[in-house]
Amino acid sequence: MENESSETGQPGESGETGAAGGPGDSWRTLVAAQQPDWPDRREAAAATRWLTQAPPLVLAAECDRLRERMAAVARGEAVLLQGGDCAETFGEATSQGVRGKLRTLLQMAVVLTHATALPVVKVGRMAGQYAKPRSSPVESRDGLTLPSYRGDAVNGAAFTEEARTPDPWRMRRMYEASATTLNLVRALTTGGFADLRQVHDWNKGFVAGSAAGRRYERIADEIDRTLAFMQACGVGLGELTSAEFFVGHEGLLLDYEAALTRPEGETGRSYAASGHLLWIGERTRDLDGAHVEYFSRIANPIAVKLGPTASADDVLGLIDRLDPAREPGRLTLVVRAGADRVRDVLPTLVEKVTAEGARVCWVSDPMHGNTFTAPSGHKTRRFDAVLDEVRGFMEVHHALGTHPGGVHVELTGDDVTECVGGGNAVRTEDLAQRYETACDPRLNHDQSLDLAFLLAEMYRERPATLTPGSRP
Repeated sequence: MENESSETGQPGESGETGAAGGPGDSWRTLVAAQQPDWPDRREAAAATRWLTQAPPLVLAAECDRLRERMAAVARGEAVLLQGGDCAETFGEATSQGVRGKLRTLLQMAVVLTHATALPVVKVGRMAGQYAKPRSSPVESRDGLTLPSYRGDAVNGAAFTEEARTPDPWRMRRMYEASATTLNLVRALTTGGFADLRQVHDWNKGFVAGSAAGRRYERIADEIDRTLAFMQACGVGLGELTSAEFFVGHEGLLLDYEAALTRPEGETGRSYAASGHLLWIGERTRDLDGAHVEYFSRIANPIAVKLGPTASADDVLGLIDRLDPAREPGRLTLVVRAGADRVRDVLPTLVEKVTAEGARVCWVSDPMHGNTFTAPSGHKTRRFDAVLDEVRGFMEVHHALGTHPGGVHVELTGDDVTECVGGGNAVRTEDLAQRYETACDPRLNHDQSLDLAFLLAEMYRERPATLTPGSRP
């Protein structure tokens, strides 16, 4: 959902909305990019005061546990799977919507776990993904100019003055919707919904019904035989009825994040209590900006998106600011270079970071660099381009002998028609049928599973032409 944007805020423009001097307030004297212009500062202050008194959405111990899991990814001992909506909406924070995304991610994780023989760290792009950056602070239609839609956390999507006026009390609705989503996720992942046998049955159904299913039969059959073998040996499957699952979002709206920052009593460290893993977007990663300053002060595992213009100096500067102790699991670098650039951009970044001794997690975001506008006017992505960026990401890491840490994708559990291609191909003329995203196009359920099976093949089969230390 990160648009190509140069919009910036003013130093300290959000300073009236939170309690000065509290945890996570050092950013307030710096330029805060992509922040809403609240029309009533007193209401904004009241809304953020409410948030400072609200219970944390996640606990410090949970964030520390994810940091341990991400350290395993950094060491090459695990793989990250992160996915979910481009932009969540309050109206879609439903049981059906959450179940669909969770089911899709669980299905993908089973395939990747079997293919890599490594634990898969599962992080939903949910329970907080309600704010979005924009390329312009205003939008004009038919002579009428209104504030741009910045996500349900800020204003409404309808093109009316009432809907587009930023409302700081939407941050409270964001908190409440996130709490509802988290409660459901926790109930589902511990209440039998994540049972490995059930998830595998879902995958067998997908393979049977997919136009490309024959290609995936081998992996599905191997998983089937593994489960049968475990059962025949009397291995208990009871502990496989639940799943460890975390949530994350772009930490864009600093008034919200700062108000939900909580100190942890025993250690004195501060945590963003809005989600387990937060990331800085491509357009807010200014080394001297407010977002980098805020992120440098929280103890959560964090990530930064890197577009095709990111230089090695940029990345090393971010590491110095955000991970000065070079701790595995602290920092994830999410590369969104585009299918046509990833093989050129990524090698230098990986080599320079490796030479510095930083133990970061390298993750591919194959979505944001591959967007185009269809003749119908719909913003879309080609599945083949998404797949090619993942393949390029894998090739570079295989060539350099480094660990391709995983993927970060925008997806839904619904049968939407937002990206073209895939096994059960969506055509450009199909886009209007179920184009439902609030922002950027997402992979639908089948396309997400296509990606998982094809990524599994990449993890299992190193390119024959590549050897460690060579270049793709």
